[in-house]
Amino acid sequence: MTVKFTRRTALAAAAALPLAATARSASASAELAKAPASHTRSFKLGDFTVTTLLDGSRPVENPQPIFGGGASDAEFAATSAQNFIPTDVAQFFFTPTLVDTGQEKILFDTGLGQGGIQMALAEVGLTPQDIDVVVLTHMHPDHIGGMTTAGAETFSKARYITGRQEFDFWGTQAEGNRIGDLMAKKVTPFAEKLSFLEDGGSVASGISAVASFGHTPGHMGYMLDSGGQQLMLTADLANHYVWSFAHPDWEVKFDMDKEAATGARRKILDMLASTRTPMIGYHMPFPAAGYVETRGSGFRFVPVSYQMMG
Repeated sequence: MTVKFTRRTALAAAAALPLAATARSASASAELAKAPASHTRSFKLGDFTVTTLLDGSRPVENPQPIFGGGASDAEFAATSAQNFIPTDVAQFFFTPTLVDTGQEKILFDTGLGQGGIQMALAEVGLTPQDIDVVVLTHMHPDHIGGMTTAGAETFSKARYITGRQEFDFWGTQAEGNRIGDLMAKKVTPFAEKLSFLEDGGSVASGISAVASFGHTPGHMGYMLDSGGQQLMLTADLANHYVWSFAHPDWEVKFDMDKEAATGARRKILDMLASTRTPMIGYHMPFPAAGYVETRGSGFRFVPVSYQMMG
């Protein structure tokens, strides 16, 4: 397939990643915390223009309990060393995706709600009012936080889409549930503009929902198909580009149904690897796009580089 990146932004993700799995100096720790200078990356997928939007990035210490559930210290250390990353810190990325179909500008997830998505949209000459459709893959705070800004609707001209099962689950939680309460604040007030999808449902021509339940009860990915080319938005199917790929059965703290999440992870990563379909993962290192290859009993995430540049 031919998928071509624009030259608008330079490759910069390496600046935000650790360089060794050994002890880090204070200066190395400071370097790790830096986010890429650019906040966008655009490329063509058939007739679609797909743009990843970096909403934020931060280091998080002690990642083994988060991503290595069921792994021994030795296993976690070995996998980390093989991939040149430390065991004591992980860099988190938060990356909504914008798809311009030529008819509509469709935003997948809204970020943390701290202004990063507005900055990223501005880099490609857009404002929140240019967004026609907002699709919410699931209701975690880093995906719905940007639905409002200072209490007001951020994407005031958009209509909203999410999975029926996801919305219904959080909507029935008792008051005091953190995510349910946040959805009631960020999403429910716009219910008259909200429509729902089931597995296989269509957002627009060439964009269909793919159930990947487990991370949350109604978590959805989305397959893009245009001009004979495909790309999958995997959302939070895999939360780390090394640990969740090399060992998809390691439990992730954020996955609500661990067994369902690992099953979905294996199934979808295997499909992407066997069909050589590129993906964009919400928490992958920016620009969050890459390929999946089978490696041993697991997988490897292969970040995009110059092979997609025109």
